[in-house]
Amino acid sequence: MKSLHLATADDAPKLLALVAAFHSEQGHEITPEHQEHAILPLLDGAPHGAIWLIGPRKSPVGFVVVTFGWSLELGGLEAHIPALYIRPAVRKRGMGGEALAGISKAMSDAGVAALHLRIPRDDEATQRFCQRARFAPQKDTLLLTRLL
Repeated sequence: MKSLHLATADDAPKLLALVAAFHSEQGHEITPEHQEHAILPLLDGAPHGAIWLIGPRKSPVGFVVVTFGWSLELGGLEAHIPALYIRPAVRKRGMGGEALAGISKAMSDAGVAALHLRIPRDDEATQRFCQRARFAPQKDTLLLTRLL
């Protein structure tokens, strides 16, 4: 997929601007220092995940973050998408679906057993978008979180 590029440290300034827009839209008051702390290891090759830019590399319109874990139930590596963002002005043009298809293929080719996507329960539009991309709710599980 030409519009999906693995982000590197050189992409940090463009990516940080997109992350700031994402956090602002989500209503998260997160400092620029916190944002840098969160993404820079992923740009430097941390084994815990990676970030892809969506759109032209010189002027990306979004990003997708993938992190990794291990599942005893699935018998192997699983991936999570904690963030997918497309600039509001260019939404509904298929780029988000294309990005999910590209990431899904890359993860499958790498031997990942499952790809998980967390979305707000009350966001019906995002739920429909994810279901079109063949993500299905898991009826027998509930994600619980303890902040540390």
